[in-house]
Amino acid sequence: MHQRAAGLLCGLVLLTACGLGLAQTPAADAAAPDTTAPAESATGAPLSKGEIKARRDFQLLDFNKDGKLSRTEVTLFPRLAAAFDTADTDKDGFVSFEEVEAFAVQYRAERAAKAAQQAEKN
Repeated sequence: MHQRAAGLLCGLVLLTACGLGLAQTPAADAAAPDTTAPAESATGAPLSKGEIKARRDFQLLDFNKDGKLSRTEVTLFPRLAAAFDTADTDKDGFVSFEEVEAFAVQYRAERAAKAAQQAEKN
């Protein structure tokens, strides 16, 4: 079970970091990403397969189904555990799906900046 959860977490982080999980969750769905709702983002655009998978994976990792990941829920995942404080922007001790999305945007921007710096050196 731990290997499946680790795989799901890696998939969630990779999907969101690649910009596939960037759709905003509507305020009514703030408690937990709802994969049974119509496949649209807050802007009305259809969700990509990656966005749908990221939402589903988040729900699977949310073992107690409270709509957020606790520090305890991520202890088995060193990468996420190490980034937990950075991702927990409201400092409530939990990481919501929206915080995961925001962290992915930040992570992607940092990677793009590093890639640009590396390209300039070459």
